[in-house]
Amino acid sequence: MSTPNIAANAYASLARLTDPAGLAKGGLASGAGAAAGAPSFGALLKDAVGSIEQASRTSDAQSTAMAAGKANIVDVVTAVSETEAAIDTLVAVRDKVIAAYEEIMKMPI
Repeated sequence: MSTPNIAANAYASLARLTDPAGLAKGGLASGAGAAAGAPSFGALLKDAVGSIEQASRTSDAQSTAMAAGKANIVDVVTAVSETEAAIDTLVAVRDKVIAAYEEIMKMPI
């Protein structure tokens, strides 16, 4: 997994959630709930957290191998930067979700 791929996958998942064409084909706009075959928001979050967990495990394994003298420093730095990018992406998404929730809570009923 490379850093651009992690970010691209996260953004692609978010794009599928906000796709107006997907809503018009029987999604939330038609009152039918989630579009047939489309992943739920919870499933997308679960995948994102799983991706971060995998990147973290890879980073830990590379760091351990480096301490044992069996890994290249470039591989360790790459693994750590991939984990950092994945966490930064997840934090950015979390911040947007919180901002959207706060905006909804400010709306008059």
